[in-house]
Amino acid sequence: MLQCLLDNEPKAHRPLAEIQHPVCFLDSGSSASRRKERQNLIRIIVWIMILKQIHLTNFRNFGKADFQFSPYLTLIIGENARGKTSLLEAVFSSVYGTGFRETREIELVRWEYDDNLIESVYSEQDQKTFFQVRMQKSSETTVRKTYYVNKTGKSSNQYRSMQTQAVLFAPEQIQIITGSPSRRRRYFDDVISAVDREYRKKLRYFENALRKRNKILERYEDELRLFDELRFWDNYLLEHGEYISKKRASYIEYLNNHPSVNGKKFSITYSQDLFSQKRLNEVKNREYRLRRTLIGPQKDDFIFNLYSPSEKNVSLYGSRSEQRMAVFWLKLNELSYFEEHTSTKPLLLLDDIFSELDEHNRELVMAMIKEHQTIATTTEEEVKDLAEMPEEIIRL
Repeated sequence: MLQCLLDNEPKAHRPLAEIQHPVCFLDSGSSASRRKERQNLIRIIVWIMILKQIHLTNFRNFGKADFQFSPYLTLIIGENARGKTSLLEAVFSSVYGTGFRETREIELVRWEYDDNLIESVYSEQDQKTFFQVRMQKSSETTVRKTYYVNKTGKSSNQYRSMQTQAVLFAPEQIQIITGSPSRRRRYFDDVISAVDREYRKKLRYFENALRKRNKILERYEDELRLFDELRFWDNYLLEHGEYISKKRASYIEYLNNHPSVNGKKFSITYSQDLFSQKRLNEVKNREYRLRRTLIGPQKDDFIFNLYSPSEKNVSLYGSRSEQRMAVFWLKLNELSYFEEHTSTKPLLLLDDIFSELDEHNRELVMAMIKEHQTIATTTEEEVKDLAEMPEEIIRL
């Protein structure tokens, strides 16, 4: 039997920083063993970083703009094309130093200017921290980023280690379920990289090495020289590919250990494209003929399953409602995964999702909102009446 030690004080409208995560343990039935387990328990403290304020300079369509945020719920209300998603993306950028839309990063800088600046104030147990991200155009397609914490320059890794986490929930993320394998790989890479800097580094090294290996295959003329040239890169890719595959499998295992949401049960099958010496030998002649790398984690896929009651592939056979629920299941687990692996309660960002949800699913989202500082965009005024909690309204 699973028992939990909980704070008896009700959560409603308490400051988020005072809410502690429940600690659960297995009740073995023996009073002596229960006493021993209780003595060995360490209470889990979840740190809460609250976004208080953001100041934007030349970010997308904003010239200069200041915004204040509630520690509970902030609603950004306005008609379409008024900058609601841009403001949400600025908050996301203040956390990760990058946007979330499928556009070039240079578009985060207002078109007639050379740079932008995102300044944000976060508080943690009454201590304020001042974060800055500056993006400067370095070419026609790229930007150079600089990071500051309390006006002291930091590397991107140092900046991220001092920041909170953020989870985005947007209608277009249904493409994680319905889109291409590369879209799914990018999602899983982003989540794992947010908590594992080594994964982010090895993924970057793997992608760079893969490009070099493909260049060698494209240009080779002599097979004997080709074998010698590929040997180094094969060993390099084997090392980094093994780490990537292992971490992806670990996250899939985490998701599959938390399968249920709203009475539905989901799972993911990891369709791993193993990069091994045995498989390299098997595909060698085909790679030489086609002049490209044919195996490896860059070809992995993830199959979403729903049990209803028999197993079915949600991407291929699920209804639109079931596919949305699969995304909701992912996001709930993303929140808990960040919390468990960083001891930080993530910031929840909702981009115009209320128009996509029926009444029951809106209630599920509202329950999620009550556990996290939330910033949500909407065109619907009546959403503020659903909240039943303190809120800040930003009108654009």
